[in-house]
Amino acid sequence: MRYELTKEFLEEIREAIALSNTAYIDQRVILLHAADIAEIIDELELEEAKFIYSHLDEDQQADVLLELEEDVRERFVESLTAKEIANQLENLDSDDAADILGELSLDRQLEIIGEMDEEDAASIVDLLNYDEDSAGGLMQKEYIKAREDWPVNRCVIELRRQAEEVEKVYTIYVVDSQDHLVGVLSLKSLLFSSPKTRIRDLCQEENIISVPTSMEAEEVARIMDKYDLVSIPVVDLQKKLVGRITIDDIVDVIREEAEKDFQMASGISESVEAGASIWRLSRARLPWLFIGMFGGILGAQVIGNFELQIGQIPALAFFIPLVAAMGGNVGVQSSAVVVQSLANGSNQFSSILARVKKEALLGLLNAFICSVVIFLITWLLETPLLGLTVSLALFTVIIIAAIFGALIPLVLDKYGVDPAVATGPFITTMNDVVGLFIYFSMGMLIFGI
Repeated sequence: MRYELTKEFLEEIREAIALSNTAYIDQRVILLHAADIAEIIDELELEEAKFIYSHLDEDQQADVLLELEEDVRERFVESLTAKEIANQLENLDSDDAADILGELSLDRQLEIIGEMDEEDAASIVDLLNYDEDSAGGLMQKEYIKAREDWPVNRCVIELRRQAEEVEKVYTIYVVDSQDHLVGVLSLKSLLFSSPKTRIRDLCQEENIISVPTSMEAEEVARIMDKYDLVSIPVVDLQKKLVGRITIDDIVDVIREEAEKDFQMASGISESVEAGASIWRLSRARLPWLFIGMFGGILGAQVIGNFELQIGQIPALAFFIPLVAAMGGNVGVQSSAVVVQSLANGSNQFSSILARVKKEALLGLLNAFICSVVIFLITWLLETPLLGLTVSLALFTVIIIAAIFGALIPLVLDKYGVDPAVATGPFITTMNDVVGLFIYFSMGMLIFGI
């Protein structure tokens, strides 16, 4: 059932809740997808949301709880009893349950765990021990495995039993008697084999791709993207199979990394949600605003040092914004390309050096084209001498900005600083100051001041 959340539809829902019109809720809301119901609840007041939530079955409640916006879910969960939350978490995959539980205070976690089934609680508690940005923090405990010494007929029986706890079956993992991962088995091989055939004779044992629990989530995402995987097994230090990571979790990682890089490039120094407090939002933005302000002071100082020259040739002041803006824009473009290469795992020296060389050549071409255009425009509007000054300064500034924009992310990455910061105010501010200095120095040289 497809729907669109319009203002009119939302008002109808609110009116039905106010009148306790359960028939309307059952017909127009309950039949929707969990993500759509969550979108509606995100827009409602807490009591209105609880009215709809109470009409969902347990499976729906768990799915909707997972789909809610993080800040809305936090308020919503606080309004539920420990028993109610425990029931919902038991209907979720262990990784999703751990994510929700991890958002709560320690006292609240203990209270909810005490209400859960012992086996479910043990799986979730185990996941909470891992860093949330590691493979262990991403993995889920529900997966399908088969022993290498099982015959096919026993394997089918065992897999049917295991599948009751697994929502999506992507791969069958093959383990030995000590639970060490030894291979993977395709469902097709299982279905078309003789009942007495041993699993070790059917499974693929070469080029098995797995990740350790300690691997960073971003690196897991790179591996799954490189090998085009929809799931990947997770092993502990003894190479024992302990879980799997599925594509939906990796999509979340990729989205979060993209949002973080965008925020860093925009000058926001820490990850913040839209609903964060004014103080936290301010704290995230102020550091880079101070850098921009400091850069502005340096730029003003450069202009001040050439005050006499500007007084003699006032037309030089007309092109200050042009030179500063072009240097910043070119620097950001170059740095963005290198940052993207680093984010994709292209950190080999030869590959990166080729990128820098290409950006320098591209900067040279763009600099030539832009300088010719600005020379013709300035010649027509002002004087040929001023046109020569502006065009030569712009040519130099663009080349330097392209090279700096490519190199600075590499330097930051080498020293363990997120290179995404290079695409924001840092590059722009530096190029503004350097560009103005080059511009006025070029003017002094050409006009002989």
